[in-house]
Amino acid sequence: MPILDEHTLDFISHSPAQTRRVGIRLGVLLQAGDLICLEGELGTGKTCLIQGIGQGMGVTRPITSPTFTLVAEYRLPPPTPTLYHIDLYRLEKPVDEALAVGLEDYWWGDGVCVIEWADRIRPVLPAERLWITLRHVDTSKRGILMRATGPRYDELLRQFKRSAFGV
Repeated sequence: MPILDEHTLDFISHSPAQTRRVGIRLGVLLQAGDLICLEGELGTGKTCLIQGIGQGMGVTRPITSPTFTLVAEYRLPPPTPTLYHIDLYRLEKPVDEALAVGLEDYWWGDGVCVIEWADRIRPVLPAERLWITLRHVDTSKRGILMRATGPRYDELLRQFKRSAFGV
């Protein structure tokens, strides 16, 4: 498990089940106002990771990508924040369309916002965030690179490293 520095973690998930467990460990650590940005090719496990995040936060209903609805909201009993799952895959002009429909209200809001295909609107996203890049390693393995920007996300990454890897 290579750890690049205090702001970055790069590791391999060996199966979709393990990717989901990574999401669970991250989900239990998330707080209101957190922004998680996901990028990666089709089939790299972004939705699988979000399913785990939701499970870790306490979501009990199925989580699927809101590809055609853009945003799925998962309301949880207080004090757990709402999980906002945004999928930007189908947008033709992502930055213009995201701003036109007011998506910034979600990432500046009081829920947890997880964005699939976040790289499509990188210029308008807050600088402080946890950016997760998923990549194909082979048919079942995925590389997961986490980069924290800002004090909250540095602390989140420290907590995740402790929880997932004991370091």
